[in-house]
Amino acid sequence: MTTSVTVRIRILSLALLSAFPGLSGGLMASDFPRAERVVIEKDARKLHLMRDGEAFRTFDIALGMQPVGHKVQEGDFRTPEGRYRLDARNPNSEYFLSIHVSYPNLADRRKARSLGVDPGGAIMIHGQPNEPTRSETYYRTQDWTNGCIAVSNSDMIDIWLMTNDNTPIDIRP
Repeated sequence: MTTSVTVRIRILSLALLSAFPGLSGGLMASDFPRAERVVIEKDARKLHLMRDGEAFRTFDIALGMQPVGHKVQEGDFRTPEGRYRLDARNPNSEYFLSIHVSYPNLADRRKARSLGVDPGGAIMIHGQPNEPTRSETYYRTQDWTNGCIAVSNSDMIDIWLMTNDNTPIDIRP
């Protein structure tokens, strides 16, 4: 983990502990509600954490630089559409935390094979770059990823704590 990420996590931990002083061992992931499903609305640029069929948290998102349409191949800068799973976590990502989306699925691989292309992969939900090359406003107002789903760092902490591995994720147009 880079020094800047470690410092940010410590600062956020202290802020959370001061906000909830009654928690004697600090906040644990089990202290947060858990999503049964994640729903992405690409057109609305929203990520919803769902429980009992209702959104209990909603976050603003940025998408791939070519957000319209389903991802077909590596390098098309599109965010996939369909039903996947959150299947791995990386606390040491180049971005502030990341959770892997199980793209490509079998149908995605078949489609890519029929077109003679590589479907790509490494689609993540993640925070901001650990070493930004653009302004904070740019990352907050533009679709800037290569196909991932980006959120603010504080939102990424919430999503990290409120999802489990293998949580279903529906990515809608």
